[in-house]
Amino acid sequence: MMIVKLGGSVITHKGRYRSFRRDVTKRLAGEIAGSGERVIVVHGAGSFGHLLAAKHALHEGRKDEKQIPALARVMRDVRDLDQKVLAELQEAFLPAVSIPPAACARMKGGVLKSLDTKLFRAYTELGAMPVTFGDVVLDETKGFSICSGDQLIRLLTKEFAPERVVFCADVDGVCSSDPKTDKCARLLRTVDSSCLDSVSKGTCYVDVTGGMHGKLSNMLEIAKGGADVMVINGLEKGRLKAALQGKEPVGTRVVGV
Repeated sequence: MMIVKLGGSVITHKGRYRSFRRDVTKRLAGEIAGSGERVIVVHGAGSFGHLLAAKHALHEGRKDEKQIPALARVMRDVRDLDQKVLAELQEAFLPAVSIPPAACARMKGGVLKSLDTKLFRAYTELGAMPVTFGDVVLDETKGFSICSGDQLIRLLTKEFAPERVVFCADVDGVCSSDPKTDKCARLLRTVDSSCLDSVSKGTCYVDVTGGMHGKLSNMLEIAKGGADVMVINGLEKGRLKAALQGKEPVGTRVVGV
């Protein structure tokens, strides 16, 4: 079993509201199908979620009733994106089925505390491919929170003990600095917890889930559980397929030590 994260910056133009990268998603679906591996897919919300969520401070929890229409719109938008991703996976003859986090997850203080992993298990035992995504989820203390795909992967990894977890980003991997703004940025082929403080907490896009710093924190937790964790550039042809087949494409290995 493998888990693949299709980053929101890969399957959408993250700075343009509801801008879906259909051609990229289609290719990635083909690479998953061509790998021959059993996979659970988790995808980000990208421009279908982050822009409105940030505008209405949904990541901060319930502050006033004016947020509720925005919450409903974000939930509709991310489900629309999920249907677009499902369509491309099914076009590649993958038996993709959607499992929305809002229906099976609960948070507390912005942290994912429970996920009905038995539901995912039941679908995999049927031979289907579960697909889930970043979503707005009920929160015991904040009313609601943004549940990131990375948090979902952390709990799914505990249930399925995947052989490899592959994160598809829009850069080659974890770098010494932001490669989009610093021409001297170096790709780090291996990172561990000692690298966390040197990774910027910022991001060049609106991101309500913690940017690269938050993502790397989750990756390290996943790696500590024993999974082989890789970050690759999903915009580069063939890298996802190679990673799923146990090869070593250009990217970063995250080591949980």
